[in-house]
Amino acid sequence: MTIHYHGTPINPHREIFKMAGKHFCVSFTDPRQLDWCLKNGQSVMIDNGAFSMFTQGVEVNWNDFYEFLEPVLCHPHWAIIPDVIDGTEEENDKLIDDCTLPEDLSAAVWHLNEPFDRLEKLADSGRKVCFGSSGEYWQVGSAQWCRRVDQAFNVLVKRGPLPWVHMLRGMAVSHLYPFASVDSTNVARNFKSNHTCPEYMARRIDAIQGPNSWYVKETQGELI
Repeated sequence: MTIHYHGTPINPHREIFKMAGKHFCVSFTDPRQLDWCLKNGQSVMIDNGAFSMFTQGVEVNWNDFYEFLEPVLCHPHWAIIPDVIDGTEEENDKLIDDCTLPEDLSAAVWHLNEPFDRLEKLADSGRKVCFGSSGEYWQVGSAQWCRRVDQAFNVLVKRGPLPWVHMLRGMAVSHLYPFASVDSTNVARNFKSNHTCPEYMARRIDAIQGPNSWYVKETQGELI
């Protein structure tokens, strides 16, 4: 079973009322519909907004992020630990070490261009793990991206039961891998251009499920 977190905001605001009972992704950089999602959604994933702030050249004080989360974060909701886009392993590890969120209410990001030993370390942490497309693997669904994700799941499944793996911006590939959850702003961005109801569009997406298990695949990198 894959949970699909639908990105917000969904505008005009009256349209989000049709989405009651869905799972939502709300970004720290645009939390205007957070209260509604907490009251009317099944669960909310709160994105740290690092990618948006990186593309906009905005500096952030992560203490503001933790203060923002304090009154709203509780089961079944969870948040993504701050990460540095195009940062070093040391920079991202420090942000995890500095994280004040409970392990069961937070997720750490493993960037696809980082080594697999870091992925294993995050999988051992007790937190959810998010896959972030980065570096040469920035294009979700490309052949290079798929080989890397194949390798990542090979690493994880050899260790035992898979951890909770969330694919950032991964709704289009949710049918290919045993992701526990994925997110996308597909509905928010496209329901009007598709001339459809956002709930109907979300329902069709939610019906697409990935495999429940993973078997080791031979990949190009392993054959060399």
